[in-house]
Amino acid sequence: MQPVIIVLIILVVLVFIALIKTIQVIPQASAAIVERFGRYTRTLNAGLNIVVPFIDTIRNRIDLREQVVPFPPQPVITQDNLVVNIDTVIYYQVTDARAATYEVASYIQAIEQLTVTTLRNIIGGMDLERTLTSREEINAALRGVLDEATGKWGIRVNRVELKAIEPPTSIQDSMEKQMRADRDKRAAILQAEGVRQSEILRAEGEKQSQILRAEGEAKAAALRAEGEAQAVRTVFEAIHAGDPDQKLLSYQYLQMLPKIAEGDANKLWIVPSEIGDALKGLSGAMGNFGGLGGGPATGTVPPQERREKPSID
Repeated sequence: MQPVIIVLIILVVLVFIALIKTIQVIPQASAAIVERFGRYTRTLNAGLNIVVPFIDTIRNRIDLREQVVPFPPQPVITQDNLVVNIDTVIYYQVTDARAATYEVASYIQAIEQLTVTTLRNIIGGMDLERTLTSREEINAALRGVLDEATGKWGIRVNRVELKAIEPPTSIQDSMEKQMRADRDKRAAILQAEGVRQSEILRAEGEKQSQILRAEGEAKAAALRAEGEAQAVRTVFEAIHAGDPDQKLLSYQYLQMLPKIAEGDANKLWIVPSEIGDALKGLSGAMGNFGGLGGGPATGTVPPQERREKPSID
């Protein structure tokens, strides 16, 4: 009885193992390559799949999702014989699991080497300045070459990105100095433009101020002249309305003489010829005023007190 039980146990274990090998569960976005006696039979898609145990074998399980692979920096020589290190990142996706398994031994290594060679060909036709400013152009050229070459491998290259482009240290120092000089130049130009604009605005302001001041002075002078003319007309009309005689005019004339002589600059002034007539009229008026008082006028010398000055021969 014991040998029979042992055989039954062995058969149950074998059946269990066969069931395990028969049922294959493939995760979503994955695929499996099935070989029968070493030859490709079919590709298992996501879900529950049944294979022949001990005859069909799973050769490879492939992830069908988009993959991101960064490649280490690669030294590349530019057209002007400068060595730059370039980091690249590849975004790819397996579209045919069978081709990715049988058409190339290692598609990751193949993509890396193809990227390096293509990058050297593209950068070799550019100088350093164009290399630093043409990332989009380099990315597009790399993607076109890689997508065409990897199509037969069942791989689609979605994107190619350059992470960093590092020129030599000496070139970096020269570029920093050039950028600093350019910034200083732009700053000096902006400062000069600011000073120029400020001077222009200040000159325009002074011009407008002088124009307004001159207009104000002109209007003030016109108003002043008009006022003086009006005052002269008023005085003239008042004088004519009062009908003054010669004596009053002579007295007013004498009162204006001190005002004529005022000022430090009046070192020489001219007495009009009419002053004699005015003095005669005033002296006559004063004489008459003295005669009314019964005595000689103030400031006159009586005839009896006059003395003849001896003449010196």
